[in-house]
Amino acid sequence: MRKRRYDEIREVKIIPNFQKKPYGSALIYQGETVVLCSAQVIESVPEWLKGQNSGWLTAEYSMLPGSTETRVSRERGHVNGRSKEIERIIGRSLRACIDLKKLGERTIWIDCDVLQADGGTRTASITAGFVALSLAIKRLLKEGKLSENPIRFNVAAISVGIVDGKPFLDLSYEEDSKAEVDMNVVMTSDSRYVEIQGTSEKTPLTKENLDILLKLAEKGIKELIEIQNGVLENV
Repeated sequence: MRKRRYDEIREVKIIPNFQKKPYGSALIYQGETVVLCSAQVIESVPEWLKGQNSGWLTAEYSMLPGSTETRVSRERGHVNGRSKEIERIIGRSLRACIDLKKLGERTIWIDCDVLQADGGTRTASITAGFVALSLAIKRLLKEGKLSENPIRFNVAAISVGIVDGKPFLDLSYEEDSKAEVDMNVVMTSDSRYVEIQGTSEKTPLTKENLDILLKLAEKGIKELIEIQNGVLENV
């Protein structure tokens, strides 16, 4: 039974610099979902980018064996299709917020490890991944490796869906598993869409409900961006 209002996000807490070794890191609690994101800096770019005076950002995502009730096997030498899809959306989302030309010829790796899964792991990874990225950029600026901040705006993400005929924001696993429609929405701090992933499981989605879900997502993402900024202002 949902104890939150239909338009209320789960309790969110982001701990910056949870790991000390990476250039930036952030641990996010979003309800019962817990994800650790780190940002590592490599002073080189993929072969296909060399000599183009541009940097690169990419992501990896994995679920730890104890993150769900049934043990998740480690992905040794093979990444399953779901993880690869999530890695791509995390990478696309975070590349959207950064001017890669200003990054110089270096690569930032965003690693997202799900410690506990209860819905919304990919969206939590994007939200916390932005914080880890911002901390990494802050350190690069402090060390004099960058002359200006390449981050153009915040990016955050959240899930929405239709459950029992009603629209809901920020779905838990229980809600997501019985949703007639579920969507993941990625937006910038100036209210532009980076990505919308939506699926109708049972009943086709009407234009009216699509508009309702997008408005819910925008509300939730604005709240998440406020949390991001509050965390970063105090580091």
